[in-house]
Amino acid sequence: MDHDWQNELAELTHMGVSELRGKYAELFGEPTCTGNKTWLVRRIAWRLQALAQGDLSERARQRAEELAQDADLRLTAPRGAIQTPSATPGGRQTLKLRPDARVPPPGTVLTRSYKGRTLRVQVLAHGFLYAGRTYPSLSAVAKAVTGSHCNGYLFFRLTGKGVAS
Repeated sequence: MDHDWQNELAELTHMGVSELRGKYAELFGEPTCTGNKTWLVRRIAWRLQALAQGDLSERARQRAEELAQDADLRLTAPRGAIQTPSATPGGRQTLKLRPDARVPPPGTVLTRSYKGRTLRVQVLAHGFLYAGRTYPSLSAVAKAVTGSHCNGYLFFRLTGKGVAS
């Protein structure tokens, strides 16, 4: 038995994500939504080892429960989140993030000289219009212009409250 689960552990790293998700469902009795291969391999490896060598002792379970009861819970929402949750069509509640204060209001045209040409980017409600194409972020626009990744706020010289300096 000991040899068998070790072979299964070695096979996990050669499996694809869809195979790992199937193995996870088989071992845990429920599907998983994640596509993170590293996480899946670790969780499945833990479960295989627990099944082969035994799970936590009752004493360890009680201690973990004691620690969980004493743990501090987050009482405030993450910084930048609006405190009022909104319901999505599926009934799930999400926190809406406030827009970044560095981004000017929609309709604003950002201009910047770069390598002898003047760049003009229009701020939209959901993205940025540059050269007839809509980009999701200023960093995406900067990458399209320069060919390499750079911070869009720094590239367009936006500081503080969306004022170019």
